[in-house]
Amino acid sequence: MRNDAQRVILIILAAGIMLGGTAAARAADPEIDRLLQSPVGKDWVTNGGNLTNQRYSTLKQIDTTNVQQLKGAWMTRLKGSGFGGKYSAEATPLVRDGIMYMVTGNDDVFALNAKTGEMLWERWSGIDQKISTVCCGWLNRGLAMGEGMLFLGQLDANIVALDVKSGKEVWKTPIEDWHNGYGVTNAPLYYDGIVYSGNTGGEFGVRSRLTALDAKTGKILWRFYTLPGPGEVGSDTWPSGTDDYKRGGASIWNTPALDPQLGLIYFAIGNCGPDYDGSMREGDNLFCASIVALNAKTGEHVWHFQQVHHDIWDYDAASPVVLFDTVIDGQPRKAIAEAGRTGWVYILDRMNGQPLIGIEERPVPQEPRQKTAKTQPYPVGDATVPQCAQPMEGYEKAGCIFEAFWDEPVLIQPSGQGGTNWSPMPYDPDTGYLYVPGTIRTSVFSRVPSQYAAGQRYTNGTQAPPIGSPLAGTFTAIDSKTNKIAWQHKMPYRMGGGGGSTVTAGGLLLRGEPDGNFVAVNAKTGEVLWKFQTGFGADAPATVYEVDGDEYIALTTGGNSIQGSAYGDAVWAFSLKGQVTPLSPPPSPATIAGPTGPIAEGVDKVKIGDNNVEYAFWPGRARIKAGTTITFTNVGDVPHTATAFDKGKIGDWDTGALAKGEQKQITFDKPGTYFYICTPHPWMYGQIIVE
Repeated sequence: MRNDAQRVILIILAAGIMLGGTAAARAADPEIDRLLQSPVGKDWVTNGGNLTNQRYSTLKQIDTTNVQQLKGAWMTRLKGSGFGGKYSAEATPLVRDGIMYMVTGNDDVFALNAKTGEMLWERWSGIDQKISTVCCGWLNRGLAMGEGMLFLGQLDANIVALDVKSGKEVWKTPIEDWHNGYGVTNAPLYYDGIVYSGNTGGEFGVRSRLTALDAKTGKILWRFYTLPGPGEVGSDTWPSGTDDYKRGGASIWNTPALDPQLGLIYFAIGNCGPDYDGSMREGDNLFCASIVALNAKTGEHVWHFQQVHHDIWDYDAASPVVLFDTVIDGQPRKAIAEAGRTGWVYILDRMNGQPLIGIEERPVPQEPRQKTAKTQPYPVGDATVPQCAQPMEGYEKAGCIFEAFWDEPVLIQPSGQGGTNWSPMPYDPDTGYLYVPGTIRTSVFSRVPSQYAAGQRYTNGTQAPPIGSPLAGTFTAIDSKTNKIAWQHKMPYRMGGGGGSTVTAGGLLLRGEPDGNFVAVNAKTGEVLWKFQTGFGADAPATVYEVDGDEYIALTTGGNSIQGSAYGDAVWAFSLKGQVTPLSPPPSPATIAGPTGPIAEGVDKVKIGDNNVEYAFWPGRARIKAGTTITFTNVGDVPHTATAFDKGKIGDWDTGALAKGEQKQITFDKPGTYFYICTPHPWMYGQIIVE
C-alpha cells in the first residue's frame, strides 16, 4: 500500500506540472479556462457550472427573503425539437455574455437572448431517427464551450463542434459507430484545449471509454477504456483467457470533473454487462460501477474506487462526480463525492481515492451460479432511500440491497433504477451539504440468458417494478462531513432519474419536479419557499446567470421518459422583474407501477410507440373474448417487446424484439388477466383481460 500511495503522489505531481505548470503559456482559451476554474458568477459556461460540478452560483440578488416575488421573465418554445414521448429534457443551458445555448433530446442546438428569450440561431441535427441503440430515451445532457465553439455529443456516437456565433458545424468526429451499440448522451467537458466525452452502450455489450479530443481539430488524442484489456490495470478482475471484458458495458453517462492543481480528471462509470448475469464474468469486473481518476493530459490511470463489486443489479455510478474542499477530523481535505443507485453517497479523498468518512466491506448474500462477490462496500452514514424490499403477495422472496438471484424472480430494493441515477447532486459550500435526488422503486429481478450480437441489447435478464408497487422518491440534504441526513423531503414522485438541482449564495436550492413545478427551497433548513407551475415535466437542473445587473434562473421543461413526466419543448427564465404567470399543471407521473388508462373493448391490435409516445402500449389495457388473436405492431423508433409478466416471471408468451414496422400475433385462448412489459424498457406495462 505504501508503494501504491507513493506512485499516486508521483503521478499527481507530474500531472499537476503538465496541466498547471504550462497552462498559462499555451492555454487555447484562457478566458474560458479562467471561468472554469473560478466560482460561478454571471456566466454559466459548462454543464456543472465550473470544473468542480458543484452547480453552485455565487449570485445572491435572489435570496430567501425575496424569492416569493419570482415570476417568469420569459418562456420560449423550441419549435417542437425534442417534443414527444421518446425524448427526455435533461440539459443545463449554458450562458455567456447574455446569450444562452441550449440542446434538446434530438441533439438540436439553439442560441437565445438570455434576457428576452428571442431565438438568435438554430442548428438542427438531422440525426437518423432510426437509431435503435438508445437505452433509456432520446436525450442530451448538455453542451461544453471553448475556443469560440460549442461541443456536443450525439446519439449517433459523434462529437460535434459548432461555431458559437452561427451554429455552423466546425468539425465532427465519430468516436464509435452507433450500429455497434454506442452513443453519447453526456455533456462533454472542455478545458485547456481538450474536449472529454464518455459514451453510452452499457446495455448493448460495448467496451466503453473516455475519449479526449483536440478542441481545435476534433482529432482523438487518447482513449481510456473503462474495461481493461490483458496486462492493464484491473485486468485481473476479469476471467483470464476470455474476451468477456470487451462486452462488459461500463458506460460513462455524465460529465467528468477536473482539478487543474492536481492535474486529474474524474468520472463515474456505469453498470457491467450483461446487466443481470455475472455467470461468465467471475471477478470484481473493474471499472464497472467505479469512480476513476486519470492524468488529464495523458489519460494514464491514477486511482480508482469501486462502489459495487461484480455488479449484477444495474447499480450504475451514473450521477456526475462532485469536487469540493472540506475539513474532516480537523484536517483540510480535498474531497470527491458521487451519489449511487445504491442509495448511498460515496465520499473520497480525490488525491488518492481513499474513503474520507469510512466505507466498510461487509459479507453479502451469495449465488454461486452468479459468481457473486463475497463482500460489498457499505459507506458509513445514511442511505437516502429504503434499501429493503417489502414482501408482496405472489412473490416468494423479497430481499435487501445486494440480494442474490438467478432464474426465479426476487424482489430487491433499491432497484437498478432506484437511488440516484443520472440526476446531478450539487454541493453548497455555505451549508456543507450535498443535495441528493432519489427514487424509491422495488424491482423484481430475474436472469433470462441470451446470446451476444453486436448492436443488440445484451442484458440477460430484466428488472421491473411489480404491478401495484409504489413509485416514489426522496430529496435529501447530506452533511458532507458525516454522510448523514441533515434534512429530507419525502416525494410523491421519482426524483433520481433526471432532474437534480442547483444551489446559490442566496441560500436557495432550486429544483424542478416531474409534476411540472419549479421549486425554491431554503438550502439550510429544507423549507419550501416558492413554487411555479411550468406546464411541462421539469426534470432538468437549473442555470443561474446575470444580464445587465439582473439575476436570472433558467431551466428547460420537456419531461422525462423514465420518470413518466409530461413532455414539452420549453425553456423558462425567471427574475424578480418577471411578469409571466404559471401555466396549468400537466398530467402527473405515475405513482403506482402498472398499466394505466381506460380499458379498450374488443380490440385485436396493440400498437407500440404510437401517438408520439415511444415508451407505451396503445391501448395500454384491453378486454377481449377468449380465442382472440392480438397483433402487436411496433410503430415506434426503437425495438420493443411485449413479454408476459406474471408475478415477476418473464416470457410465458413473448413477441420477441420487434424493430420499427415489425409485428407479431399472440392468441389468448384462456380467460384471465394477462400483464406484460417491454423487457428492454421495463417501465412500459400492458394488460389484456380475457373473458
